[in-house]
Amino acid sequence: MVVTNTAEVSALVESDYDRATELKAFDESKAGVKGLVDSGVTKVPRIFIRPPEDLDNPTDPNKTQLSIPVIDFKGFDTDPIQRKEIIDKVGDASEACGFFQVINHGIPDSIMEEMKNGVRRFYEQDNEVKKRLYTRDITRSLVYNSNFDLYHSSAANWRDTFYCFMAPNPLMPEELPEACRDVLTEYSKQVMKLGFSLFELLSEALSLNPNHLNEMDCAEGLAVVCHYYPACPQPELTLGTSKHSDNDFFTVLLQDHIGGLQVLHNNQWVDVHPVPGALVVNIGDLLQLISNDKFKSVEHRVLANNEGPRVSVACFFSTSFQPSSKLYGPIKELLSEDNPPLYRETTVKDFVDYLATDGIDSPLRHFRL
Repeated sequence: MVVTNTAEVSALVESDYDRATELKAFDESKAGVKGLVDSGVTKVPRIFIRPPEDLDNPTDPNKTQLSIPVIDFKGFDTDPIQRKEIIDKVGDASEACGFFQVINHGIPDSIMEEMKNGVRRFYEQDNEVKKRLYTRDITRSLVYNSNFDLYHSSAANWRDTFYCFMAPNPLMPEELPEACRDVLTEYSKQVMKLGFSLFELLSEALSLNPNHLNEMDCAEGLAVVCHYYPACPQPELTLGTSKHSDNDFFTVLLQDHIGGLQVLHNNQWVDVHPVPGALVVNIGDLLQLISNDKFKSVEHRVLANNEGPRVSVACFFSTSFQPSSKLYGPIKELLSEDNPPLYRETTVKDFVDYLATDGIDSPLRHFRL
């Protein structure tokens, strides 16, 4: 069945069914969305169907479409003139739309390709192997499940996920999935190195000492989140990832060729088209907080697709749920009588906990003065 209008979608969403029972059955299968696809489903189960307003793509023909900048990092660490131009571009993108792509970033194409292949190997291995890792206990060193907010969201996303923390306390090799163990370790090291450089450039874009953000320990934590978006029989009914902003300092995203990532800009969804060899960087809520709204953390989403599987690897620079007493607030060097602090100080854990326990909106509103 092909659904062609919002009335049909509403009828499907509002039909009488035992949602709690269906959620429980899906979760207890420990097979995820991939398990549904492997079983041969030809319709999207009701727990995934979204209301029409979630699926709308508002466009205004009178508005100029945003183009997500692609920034060439070649020479950022050897050529002062190039570095200044790159800093200006990074700063402009961070202020205007919170998203940019980087090429010539130093991570070899071969490692990025093997990282994507490793994610595919993990999800496409025997389901009995994966089931042993399936959990909703976020204190585990490695968490694999489908939809972290399965029992709280209004509709599930067409996506499976596993994640682990690779800094400040990286997992031992034997704790990592065998299917991607070696490349996950190597890729994490490469992204950490790139992250330190990005924090330098972002510091200079804020007219601060290059080491400022690194000395604030913004690069202390790294969570690696590996998503798998199976081909969807009715992509017009659901989403791969629902609208959200990231609650970290920034995110480095490796995506494959399929696409589907969109950024909300001026109430329009803008595609972030895959660029060969590029990594997507987006500003997170915590960086918006400490930059006192200079840099923007913007909402984004991923469309479901019928081409899949789509794979992506999102590296979040944050210590997340790990305990720390370190406080983060608007950077004092950025403040003045004309630019007073807009947020109160918080620990990273309290910031992330608020999102986990008190709602799906960005915690920024809660911490705003």
